[in-house]
Amino acid sequence: MRLLAYPITIIYFLCFGLTLIIFHPIQWFCFNVFGYKAHKISVDWLQFFLLRCLNVLGTRFSFNNPHKIPLGRPLIIVANHQSMYDIPPLIWYLRKHHVKFVSKKELGKGIPSVSYNLRHGGSVLIDRKEPLKSITAIQNFAKRIVKNNWAAVIFPEGTRSRTSQPKPFKTKGLLTMFEHAPDAVIAPVSINNSWKTLKYGKFPMGLGAHIKFTVHKPLELSNFEDKDALIKQIEATIIKAVI
Repeated sequence: MRLLAYPITIIYFLCFGLTLIIFHPIQWFCFNVFGYKAHKISVDWLQFFLLRCLNVLGTRFSFNNPHKIPLGRPLIIVANHQSMYDIPPLIWYLRKHHVKFVSKKELGKGIPSVSYNLRHGGSVLIDRKEPLKSITAIQNFAKRIVKNNWAAVIFPEGTRSRTSQPKPFKTKGLLTMFEHAPDAVIAPVSINNSWKTLKYGKFPMGLGAHIKFTVHKPLELSNFEDKDALIKQIEATIIKAVI
């Protein structure tokens, strides 16, 4: 299987790179000529084609959301993090909620389409080496989420687990979001098998991964006074469904 992965990975990278290059000027045009709404549509369709690129590797996606997440409300999506391939399905399958991310500043430049969207699409870029500035940036991000009724994705592990074993949640970023978006809805999400796309490292890619997303019952943040206890509850809910 690993031997077969080499030529298929090359095909995947060609498709992936071409998709990013094609959508970069499309994003620029949509954003600068028509504004946010058109830009968002271009970003959504970028994710659709990135998922099709992953299909080249035999990757499949299941997105199980039996709950009705309210629209027109600020939403905080809390999920475990296994690979960069967690991101396109979250944006695509939850596109009605205008999904934005807390991301490291290094991703804000040098990557066609991806960097442009992070800089102009409403997400926030933070410098992990400057925690005080990062907290201020997250505060402003939370206020922007509230103002626009968008969805913020938080990966509280802080970095990818690279295996199926989740890392302990870090609470500072979540507590900051909770403080500045007190009326948000919380949607815990468990992600399984995304790590298998990188089980050999960056090259070759893993073949045939079935990436599964499970959206758990949404929670009204305002119903919980003890936010630390809430984070522990969310963490337990997510981890319980991680295989």
